[in-house]
Amino acid sequence: MKSEKIDPLTCEEAVARLDDYIDRELSEEEMRRVRHHLETCAGCAGHFRLEEDVLQQVRDKMRRIAVPGDLMARIQKRLEGE
Repeated sequence: MKSEKIDPLTCEEAVARLDDYIDRELSEEEMRRVRHHLETCAGCAGHFRLEEDVLQQVRDKMRRIAVPGDLMARIQKRLEGE
């Protein structure tokens, strides 16, 4: 099996892509490049873990917020009024 050559990213390039990487909004090739960089750079891997942890904390807090039962109806009504 032939191994694929990965065009390496700089730390600046990898960090600039972290939000999209976490949200899985990059192409497969870009995901592979960022993942490779994170596997080989302890500094960027730490930055990634920090961002991922903050995002998880926000998600956890959002699950605990009570949403008014009529929220969707109110949003729909406003959208129809525009």
